[in-house]
Amino acid sequence: MAKKQILVYSDDSSIREAVVNALGSRVASDLPQHQIHEFATGAALRAFVDSKAVIDLFILDGESAPEGGMGIARQLKDEVFNCAPVLVITGRKEDAWLAAWSLAEASVVHPIDPFTLAKSAAQLLRGTALATV
Repeated sequence: MAKKQILVYSDDSSIREAVVNALGSRVASDLPQHQIHEFATGAALRAFVDSKAVIDLFILDGESAPEGGMGIARQLKDEVFNCAPVLVITGRKEDAWLAAWSLAEASVVHPIDPFTLAKSAAQLLRGTALATV
């Protein structure tokens, strides 16, 4: 089974590290291993996506600056044909409506809970509908 391709975006290396650590090498026993592509800038993320790279899941930090993950999520959903699911990391639970505006399929809250993030990622990679956590 081919590795799942997960793209992680945050301007903060500690957030990217927390996501990578939470996901491990496989998010669930019924899913294949994955490869993680990390990006610190929106420009680098877009260049990678424009290269026609196959992505199975986007995990975007909504609190990134100067370009937030929610704006990038909305752009991906508007511009990428058959865009992969998007999981947005929000600053507060009350920001879930912003994640919905961005057309993200799911959101989790800072600080990142590794179990919640891995469970949400697994559900999205399976194609299972997921409520905002």
